[in-house]
This record gives sequence, structure tokens and C-alpha cells, in this order.
Amino acid sequence: MKPKSKLIITILVDNKKSWFDKFANYLNSEIKKIGHDSVYVNDKENIREGDVCFLLSCTKILSKKYLNLNKYNIVIHASDLPIGKGFSPLQWQILEGKNDIPITLFNAGEELDAGDYFIKDTLKYEGHELLDELREKMGKKINEMAITFIQEINSLRAKKQEGNSTFYSRRTRADDLIDPSKSINELFNHLRIADNDKFPVYFKYLGYSYILKIEKVNIE
Repeated sequence: MKPKSKLIITILVDNKKSWFDKFANYLNSEIKKIGHDSVYVNDKENIREGDVCFLLSCTKILSKKYLNLNKYNIVIHASDLPIGKGFSPLQWQILEGKNDIPITLFNAGEELDAGDYFIKDTLKYEGHELLDELREKMGKKINEMAITFIQEINSLRAKKQEGNSTFYSRRTRADDLIDPSKSINELFNHLRIADNDKFPVYFKYLGYSYILKIEKVNIE
């Protein structure tokens, strides 16, 4: 069914090598299928004047110059905002032992993760998923929420974030250091969020550093 009015939509992922790239391409295709004018870009200079700009898996905050190009600048952030603003909220919460991860769709402003929100939902994990599986579920949930926003754009009402803000810091290489004296059970959530290729966990032992990688396999 074609929409009553065609929206002009831009999807921005500001790093072409982002894990979200395949999901952004899929989202762009799905938006076109329901009758809207959508483009997927990797550079803020290619944001068009229009109705909605989705800022997904972006690493930089947009200035007012770019935010003013669209009526809505939508970010989808994996925390119950204003709790958990900042960086890598999924990874930090998995480390905290959580498997039900809140996710918030909100309208971005010039301050970090501070805009009014439209939708809140929950990502549900079972506790065994490794990074690729964590991202697969989150990518699908982000796309689902983005499509819901587009389809219900005329009926959704923005709500103020309420409560005290908390912030997650940007993860560094030091955050991937593990204690080899701990059990696998104690370390498992840390192993789950590790990027085996770019940022594997590592430990120090007898004056040397070692990396440790994890992979899910079927062993009969």
C-alpha cells in the first residue's frame, strides 16, 4: 500500500565500514518499497533537505547546520534514555549482566543523546549470543523501529526524557583487558562483546600479553 504522502528520507551511517552498513542498505530498500524517497549516505555533506534523517550507528554529533536540513533527525540508542547516554551502551550493559536491553528512538539535538523520544522498546537476549549475534538482533530491531516511526509519523507524539542522566564512556583498548585468574563463567559476558578481528580481549601473563578469541561451534 502506498503512503498518503511521500516522505523524503536520508539514512546516514558516517562510517562505511560500520557493522550497521548491511542493515542500512536493507532499511533503505524497505523504505523505498513502502513508497518513500530514501537514500543511504556515508557523508553528512550528502544529507538532503527533507522530512527525516536517520542517524544510525554514527560516531559524530551533527551540528545545527545539518540538523536543520530535516524536520526529524532520528537516532536509535540502546538504552533507556536518559539512562545510558554515550558510547557502546549495548556492550556496557551486557558486561553488567543484562540480557533485556532497552532501546530508545529519539529526535537528535546538538547535545549528546538529549532529544525528545518517540518510541521505547526492548531487545531481548538469551545470554549465549556473541557479538555478531548481538548485533544481528539489534540491527533488525533498529530497522523495525525505524519503519514503525515512518509508518506512524503523523500519530506519534514526542515525550521529554525524564530523570537523571547517566553516561557510558567510549571504550578503549584497556577495556578489553581481562583477568586470567577469573573463571570462564566470570569472563563470559566480556568474551561475548569482544570483536575477535578488531579488538579481541587480551590478558597478561608471565610478562607477556596474549589475545583470546571466542567462537560458537557445534560439537557432537
